[in-house]
Amino acid sequence: MVFANAGSLGAAPGKRDELVRHLTRRSDHLREVGCLLYEVGVNDADPDTVYVIELWESADAHRASLALPEVQASIADARPLLSGAFGGFQFDVVGSPLRDGSAPAPS
Repeated sequence: MVFANAGSLGAAPGKRDELVRHLTRRSDHLREVGCLLYEVGVNDADPDTVYVIELWESADAHRASLALPEVQASIADARPLLSGAFGGFQFDVVGSPLRDGSAPAPS
């Protein structure tokens, strides 16, 4: 089942654009480990926050990606750009009006 992770990352003051550049560097590796979508956004009404929407083949694929050396290195590189404020939520995707197919029954 497709897994969604939606989050907000607090950027250190004045570091938002640098954090965005870091998060949007091309990574074919993410696709190889099960990432279907990784979108980064900003809202000028909240200048020290970066938003990330991720879709993964499964929650297990997402969890496993966090242990990969490349991902760990990227996280370490981003730490100086972060304020420590984080938010978000996760869920299993059950359907969309943009594609055919019935949603599985909720458990």
